[in-house]
Order: sequence, then structure tokens, then C-alpha cells
Amino acid sequence: MQKYKGEILMLITAVMWGSGFIGMAVGLEYWTVFQLMAGRFLLASIILSIIFYKKLKLITKSVLWKGAVLGAILFGAFTLQTMGLEYTTPSKNAFLTALNVIIVPIIAYVIYKRRIDRFEFIAAGMAIVGIGFLSLQDSLTINFGDFLSILCAVGFAFDIFYTNVFVKTEDALALTIVQFYTATILSMISLLALGEVPTTYSTEGIYIILYLAVFCTAVAYVCQNIGMQYANPTKSAIILSTEALFGTMFSVWLLSEILTGRMWIGCVLIFVAIIFAEVKPTFRRKKVYV
Repeated sequence: MQKYKGEILMLITAVMWGSGFIGMAVGLEYWTVFQLMAGRFLLASIILSIIFYKKLKLITKSVLWKGAVLGAILFGAFTLQTMGLEYTTPSKNAFLTALNVIIVPIIAYVIYKRRIDRFEFIAAGMAIVGIGFLSLQDSLTINFGDFLSILCAVGFAFDIFYTNVFVKTEDALALTIVQFYTATILSMISLLALGEVPTTYSTEGIYIILYLAVFCTAVAYVCQNIGMQYANPTKSAIILSTEALFGTMFSVWLLSEILTGRMWIGCVLIFVAIIFAEVKPTFRRKKVYV
């Protein structure tokens, strides 16, 4: 039951993140990029600080600088992702963001010289073809929003990579709290620098920020952190990668987004590449035991 508890929590996280693409797309109708981010991260930071106030005692100098690094990376990734949504669709943004799973091994190779195996090479090639089907236009150019979405995938890959490194020596929730506050501060600095301090508030816009902060940020990250204590790591990564599928489902359902046959092929190729990159340890274990 503990195993299923972890997998259910991972699925909740994936659903929340998938719906977040719709929330951000709709939120941009009421807020600027940095207004949306500042409100989202500020509220999520306060919620986590109240619920997990005991974790505040675990914030040491080490947690502060590591959380600040993660917060800066998260800020950059979300900035690129949210800006990308101004120029592309939520479904394309979701699938291109999910490429972070394939980019993580490349980062590990560049920084730690960890060998990239054949499964990761195949997955990367499949993902590139998928990007072509999903994003390339008739003129063989990529939409600016798609380009920003690919860059945001790189940012989230660094976030995943360094989170996995830092949680080995620090408390995960304490790191997350510092990370969120750092992202909040950077968002507010950007907001002030651009002179985007809001003077009017719409009820719909406030509801969007509340949803993104409570469900897509606070609840999603807490479910992820707790769920990872019970779920199998490989299964966790696979379940979390379904955020792209949920993002597409919500886009078609709520925004009446239309996907062409070519775009569906691209989505399928990218999703298969993500799954292939994650299940390679299973392939290896079977080969060893046979």
C-alpha cells in the first residue's frame, strides 16, 4: 500500500502540473509574466512556511545557498516557460518542457563526465524527430514560443539535476521553501525593474494565481517530495512525465485547442522518448538476470 500511496501522489503531481499550463496561459490574459510568477511563488512560499514551519529550523547556511541556487534556476525556467506561452500553445509548451528528462543525462555527462548510454542516445534522437513534427512549420522554422519552451526544458533539467544532488545532504522541504522564496524575490525585482506593479486587480486574475500557487506549486511539490519516499524512482519519473499528456488533454478540453495529425505524431514521439529514457534501467536489470 505504501508503494501505491507514492504512485498516487506522483499522479496527483502530474495532473496538477499538467493543469498548470492552462492556468498560466489563461493567467497571461490578466497578468504580465512577472506579476503571475511573483504572485504564484509568494503565496506558495507563505503556504509552505505555515504548514511546514518546523522545517524553518533546518535552514542553515548550506541550505540557504543551495536553495538560492535552485530558486534562481527555477526562476529562469519558469520565466522562459511562461514567456513561451505568450507565443505558443499550452500543449506544445507542455511536451517541449517535458524534454528535461532527456536533457538531464546530457548535463550529467558535461559536468560529471558520466557516459551517455545507447538508450539515452536513441531517446534523444527520437525526441529531436518529435520536436520536428510538433514544432517545425512549413518553412522549416521553429516558432519563437517553441524555442523558449525548449530553453525552459534545459532550465528544468538543471533544476532536477541539482535538486537530486542537494537533497542527498539537505532536507528536501527546507530546500524547497528557500527555493520558492528566492524565486519570489527575483520575480518581484523583475516586476519592479520593469515598472509592472499592478494597480488594478480582477477577480478572475486573483483566482488564477490562487490556483497556480495552491495546487500547481504548493500541493504539487509537497506530493512530489512525500511521494518520492515511497514510489520507485523509475516509476516516479515516468508518472511525472505524464504532465505533458495531461497538459494536452486540458488544452483540448478547456481551451478547445486543435492538434493536427503531424502534431499528434510529434507528441507521441516525444512521450515515447521520455518513457524510453526512463525505463532503460529496467531493460538492463532484465538482461543481467537472464
